[in-house]
Amino acid sequence: MKVFHAFLLSVVAAGVLMFPAMSSAASLEPVDSSGVQIQRQEQNGITYLSGGIGEDEAKAIQQSTGYNLHMTFSIGTEGKYVPDVELAIQSAQGQSVLTLSQAGPLVYVQLPAGKYTVVATRNGESKRDTTDVGSAGVRNLVFNWKGDE
Repeated sequence: MKVFHAFLLSVVAAGVLMFPAMSSAASLEPVDSSGVQIQRQEQNGITYLSGGIGEDEAKAIQQSTGYNLHMTFSIGTEGKYVPDVELAIQSAQGQSVLTLSQAGPLVYVQLPAGKYTVVATRNGESKRDTTDVGSAGVRNLVFNWKGDE
């Protein structure tokens, strides 16, 4: 039984280390708004938030509601947040829906229900994912690049 508990503890610890953004996502701690510069923005009729540099800014975004696509950008095995991502979201028909430069490390978007392709590029390396955003619930996408820690 001790072996099982030790194994279970190591699995939980590894999960927290691998996905730090998710472990803090549920944080309801108060945010010091004096250091937060997050503003709701709009492009092509699509509302979004981009930022999360610093703990208070990250908490402010994570506590935001009304966004059905949440994206996190990070590097390395520790999942260190990075704010320098080129982001492109396209509809299933290939039409550009949202294009951002220097996005992240957190980007929350309110999209109409539908299928989308998301391409996140950092230092010339692109990561691609597809998602089906419904009218209810939140889709979470995590983009992680190996290098330069």
